[in-house]
Amino acid sequence: MFLKFEDTFYMKKLLLGDEAIAQGAIDAGLSGVYAYPGTPSTEITEYIQGYCKKSPDQKIHNRWCTNEKTAMEAALGMSFAGKRALVCMKHVGMNVAADPFVNSSITGVNGGLIVLVADDPSMHSSQDEQDTRFYGKFALIPVLEPSSQQEAYDMMSYAYDLSESLKLPVLMRTVTRLAHSRAVVTLKEKRNQNALSPVSGVRDWVLLPAIAKRRYASLLERQPEIMRLSVESPFNSFKAQAKRFKMGAIACGNAYNYLSECYPDGIPFPVLKISQYPIPAETVRTLAEQCDSIMVIEDGQPFVEEQVAGILPSDCKIIGRLTGELPRQGELNPDIVKAALGLTPLPHPEIARNVVARPPALCQGCGHRSVYEAINIVLKDYKDAKVFGDIGCYTLGALPPFQALDSTVDMGASITMAKGAADAGVFPAVAIIGDSTFTHSGMTGLLDAVNENSPITIIISDNLTTGMTGGQDSAGTNKFEAICRGIGVDPDHLKVVVPLPQNMEEITRTLREEIEYQGLSVIIPRRECIQTLARKAKAKAAQK
Repeated sequence: MFLKFEDTFYMKKLLLGDEAIAQGAIDAGLSGVYAYPGTPSTEITEYIQGYCKKSPDQKIHNRWCTNEKTAMEAALGMSFAGKRALVCMKHVGMNVAADPFVNSSITGVNGGLIVLVADDPSMHSSQDEQDTRFYGKFALIPVLEPSSQQEAYDMMSYAYDLSESLKLPVLMRTVTRLAHSRAVVTLKEKRNQNALSPVSGVRDWVLLPAIAKRRYASLLERQPEIMRLSVESPFNSFKAQAKRFKMGAIACGNAYNYLSECYPDGIPFPVLKISQYPIPAETVRTLAEQCDSIMVIEDGQPFVEEQVAGILPSDCKIIGRLTGELPRQGELNPDIVKAALGLTPLPHPEIARNVVARPPALCQGCGHRSVYEAINIVLKDYKDAKVFGDIGCYTLGALPPFQALDSTVDMGASITMAKGAADAGVFPAVAIIGDSTFTHSGMTGLLDAVNENSPITIIISDNLTTGMTGGQDSAGTNKFEAICRGIGVDPDHLKVVVPLPQNMEEITRTLREEIEYQGLSVIIPRRECIQTLARKAKAKAAQK
């Protein structure tokens, strides 16, 4: 659908929040996206990849990276060259990217740089409810948080301009509910990519202590301007009222929608909508002058609520997640906000009583199933055996029918935790890690184990893809034996098996032999993910 406004054509598209972000970046003159797949951020990069297949002349770099740290560093390199870059990850991925992210606020940027992080309140597919806004505050840079798909699209152009104006990266935070819901978005005219113009003549990017101190002082000097831009932001809104109210509200990002849904005829009290940070302190004080109490409504941790409590005088009551009116954990929704406001929730249809919960499970025919079956067969003979798992679809081996894992903490932790347990005397200590996770964060742990010839058995369960997030390319495909040999694994204790039921005798024999070897061994069960295999077969059939 095309609409004409003032001689300019605008197109409307139905987009996911992630897709709106991606389209916004493209239309803002994007030159490269760098990312590691992680729900709920994955669709941003996939959308750009799809766009580039249809429009290869646009020359937007769009390959997946090995992990979030390499993605952040590559995006910073593109910014150094004067181009606009986007780096995408989920919230726990920010922990991996934290070193270059925080230091990028010290180097500053050349071409615009947006760090897009998708948080996951309620932990739909994550280990925690970490709130990325704290990282933005920690790094002393602007943070944007869209409240709608249209705002997500519009923010991208604004954020790139803001980044290049301040010469700082801009952090943009979204949440699962916005990332994975659809709305109609009005697109605007596409901007050309920046010309190549690498940094030259200055040494601001060489973070020797003397230079870093000067750059940090410069960052601090920009804080008043960053605050002013937040107060004046088109994405923050507040309308002062002439009379006093018993209550006002601060609604952040997507939570503003929940508040609006509670009052279809208009919110009957003053509201400060925040979608750009740092929080506009003076506006908060103005709101407090008009209200006896303020409810802070935000998805995630009480990031704003804690700060507002420190800004306002004690006679203004602050309520929200910390005081119990809103739940301390999980994502919000209109019914939760209605209950906090003392309103009657909307009626919901009764859920069918005969519906049985169906927990996730490994696909029938998945190679990981044969791996876990073999582990359980062999380890039943070792009463003290411990299996350290990792992040991926194979984490489902912790659930019935296998119940094979004793821990799953973070990307790459299987190898290092198995090593630490073996150092403490645990035997046997077995680590299981997927192919994409191994190249993401497992290789350095393997080097530690090689250097001490730790008596652990590492299983790299290779399904030739990044299965958990939909089948993206895996950085180490067809390279794992070479990587392991290069790191120093003894070739006599580097084994490859095919995880099929008919090969169970070979797999269990190999696993027993390597467990009994008092040193480091690596077993690579390799069979393609049945989901990606099915998609390939379907695509091949469609070409006939």
